[in-house]
Amino acid sequence: MTVGCQKQKNKQEKTVEENTTSQEGTFGYDLAFLKKYKPVILLTAPDDRQSQAIVVADYQGRVMTSTTSGDSGNSFGWLNYGLIKSGENKPHINALGGEDRFWLSPEGGQFSVYFQKGKPFTFENWQTPAVIDSEPFETVSEGLSSVKFRKKTALENHSGTKLDLLIEREVKMLSKGEIAKILKISTFDQVRATAYTTINAITNTGADWKRETGALGIWILGMFKPSPRTTIVAPFSTTHSKEPLLTSNYFGAIPVDRLVTGNAAVFLKADGKFRSKIGLSPKSAKNVAGSYDAEKGILTIISYDIDEKGEYLKSTWEKHEDPFGGDALNSYNDGPLEDGSQMGPFYELESSSKTNILRQNEKLTHHHSTFHFEGDKASLNKISLSVLGVELDTIEKAF
Repeated sequence: MTVGCQKQKNKQEKTVEENTTSQEGTFGYDLAFLKKYKPVILLTAPDDRQSQAIVVADYQGRVMTSTTSGDSGNSFGWLNYGLIKSGENKPHINALGGEDRFWLSPEGGQFSVYFQKGKPFTFENWQTPAVIDSEPFETVSEGLSSVKFRKKTALENHSGTKLDLLIEREVKMLSKGEIAKILKISTFDQVRATAYTTINAITNTGADWKRETGALGIWILGMFKPSPRTTIVAPFSTTHSKEPLLTSNYFGAIPVDRLVTGNAAVFLKADGKFRSKIGLSPKSAKNVAGSYDAEKGILTIISYDIDEKGEYLKSTWEKHEDPFGGDALNSYNDGPLEDGSQMGPFYELESSSKTNILRQNEKLTHHHSTFHFEGDKASLNKISLSVLGVELDTIEKAF
């Protein structure tokens, strides 16, 4: 190759890179942005170089965003650009964003580690523990498609019980074969896909837990970009109840034009314009949920461990008569607060682990997987119908 040709090629490649990293909404833009402020770990699927995810150890090993199509592809995770750029630590919570972050349940109640002993369950007293909010996780090992983290901590719950923990977390990109196996779907050659699993564990490194004084669970939350035509889909089972065992009053009643219960799923509007949250009991929730952005043609699915006979910690901001009667699945749509301010906008898909009364050195593990599909509607519809039990047209017509 002549010098002139090489210079022209280098110029073209630089132009492509600049176009990719300057276009907000692309994976390349978010990758370039995050690199300015924190060391990033870029993971790639073992069989698809275009399927990628960004993980940040300093942000508790959270998956910040992912894509099906490399630098020029859509970036699926919601990022709080202003907060990340500022480098500040905010009171109550650092809502940095990210589509898979590690938290601990319960948020409220006598076993909560978000409220100090004796403090009322009010916003002024709510504080996310630093270990899952502002402190970095230690990177144990790192490869092309996976990374492992760990973190030791000691917390005190609202009842005054000290809890010593070892947190362990692995993020692992999935191959197409693994995607098909987990979701029990046949070939999806007509769509672009990216997916990863996080394997999350807590080990009790202190005194044996007791039912009367407190336990913890693992809580995984994903923040995604809303749109006027995005709808959350929470499939439910009728094995134990004809109607879904649904909690929908976390932040007050949800208007009927924003929450609909269908024959097989609950639908929540995910436009980022009205603060609302729902939860499904482990006796009603299935091990999958998702969302569909009809504007961009993006189908997002989460799958997670669930035990319909297990005990789940309750997170409402009050003392609980039954602290073990909580939700397995939650979903949240962000919206303006009473003072007009807003954290997002974003929406969330969340799963919680069951809880066990861990003795010293016993471990609790929770798997949570995230999948994104893009492509023609007919192909996406087959996946939605097979996994969520609902056609895309039904999702679109919910609101």
